Parts: sequence; structure tokens; C-alpha cells
Amino acid sequence: MKALRKILDTCLNGLAGLSLIVMTVLTTYQVITRYVLNNPSTWSEELVGYMFGCATMFGAALCTGERAHLNSPILVDMLKPGAKKILLVFGEIVALLFSAIILVYGGFTVSSLAMGQQTSSLWGLAVGTFYWVMPVCGVLMVIYSAMNIVAIMKGESEAALDEAAAALAKAEAEAEKEA
Repeated sequence: MKALRKILDTCLNGLAGLSLIVMTVLTTYQVITRYVLNNPSTWSEELVGYMFGCATMFGAALCTGERAHLNSPILVDMLKPGAKKILLVFGEIVALLFSAIILVYGGFTVSSLAMGQQTSSLWGLAVGTFYWVMPVCGVLMVIYSAMNIVAIMKGESEAALDEAAAALAKAEAEAEKEA
């Protein structure tokens, strides 16, 4: 399961990073065409909007994998281990149900409906093409939530959370040194 998580994390990090790079390049292109060439690009502006949605969904899936959602450490840390485990599993079940119902089912429905609509400046592509990121990331979030539930039940989640917190603290300390 750790190998699957690592593969998913790597792919989503790559896709989110690629989305942000494409957005940056397209936004730079927009500025040049608008202010230097005095001929604004409409297609790049529309594509940046869709890429923003993709980057957001990829990031949301990553947050689900890292259990960075529905997290109230102050409340959770006050509980006894048994109650803590129940609350953590409950949070993952809520995330799993949200992902399955809203993102997978709802995203599939919206994507299918939007296949009949064409983009205004992206060569007539179907709008639904860009909406497929919702059900795809929804499935990934369901997978992550299921893996998180298994990890919590095995007691692996505390070590992973402590490791993530230590890595974050180390990164923050290094950032402060550089600043």
C-alpha cells in the first residue's frame, strides 16, 4: 500500500506542478500579447482558468492523501487512543463519502452534461473535457481515504503524522534561515 501511495503522490505532485508551470507560461504569454503586442489572447485566458481548476483538484487529492483535511489536532490530541482512532476514521469516512458522491458521481454527471457545450475560444473543444478532472481526482481521493482508514486501523497513522509534522518543521526552519 505504501508503494501505491508513493506512486499516486509522485503522479499528483507532477501533475499539479505541471499545471502551475503551464499556468505561469500562459499568464506570461497573456501579458506579452496584451501589453506588448496590443493583441490580447483569449484562448490562453480561458485555458488558464481550466488549468487552475486542474491544479486545485490535484492539490485536493494530495491533501486527502496527506490527511490534511478535516483535521482538528487540538480536539483529537485531547482524546484517549480509542476515541482518537474512532474520530480519525470518522473523518476519513466523511471524506470518502464526499469524494464518492460529490466528486465521482457529481463530477461524472457534470462532465457528461458539459460534453454538449463548446469552449468559446479553445477551438470548440467540449467543456466537459476539462471537467473530467473532478471524477478522476474523486476516485483518487476515495483510494487515499481507504488507504488512510487502513493505516489508522493498523496504528500507522500516528507515526506518519509525526513524520510529516517533523518534515514540515524542518522545512520551515530552513526557509527562515534562508530569509
